[in-house]
Amino acid sequence: MRSLTIIISIVWLFASSMVTAQEKNLLLDFNESRLQHQKGAMVVLGSWAVGNIAVGSIWQSNADGSQRYFHQMNAGWNIVNLGIAALGWWSVSRIDASSLTLSESLKDFSTFQKSLLFNAGLDLGYVAGGFYLIERSKRSGIDRPERLRGFGDSIILQGAFLFAFDIVAYLTSMKYNSMIRPSLQLAPGGGAQVGMNWNF
Repeated sequence: MRSLTIIISIVWLFASSMVTAQEKNLLLDFNESRLQHQKGAMVVLGSWAVGNIAVGSIWQSNADGSQRYFHQMNAGWNIVNLGIAALGWWSVSRIDASSLTLSESLKDFSTFQKSLLFNAGLDLGYVAGGFYLIERSKRSGIDRPERLRGFGDSIILQGAFLFAFDIVAYLTSMKYNSMIRPSLQLAPGGGAQVGMNWNF
């Protein structure tokens, strides 16, 4: 009987160590993948910003009327975008994927997804603001209506791009939910519980 207890204990310890190892591997894969996705998103945003700064800087000096202000706003707006992209990429690069707990990982990932949806709402506000500037440019007695028109066109373009960027980044991040799902299950009492599902 004593030897049976020892065997069961050894098997239990072995099985527990296997579960722990699988959970760690799953969590590491989840963190490495989602952080790479975030870095990729910042590269896309940074590339858009660099392109707009370059084109806007060149064309604003060669364009007239509202087109001049359109390119001017594109360049100025994307200096901010470039700063956000650089800071975002740097922040993600500093995270050690192997050091994050499950709780920290889920919180960080949830914050990232929520920020994308919040920003998408702001982006629609930018587009609306651009249309407002265009409408104002049509009123009589407005000083330099071409500036309002150019700025409005630019803000609509930038807001539309950012909206598409945030929505695509959010939708493509959804696949990481299924990566971490095997380590989460619902406890019988309705609370959340962490575990590992094994299929034999």
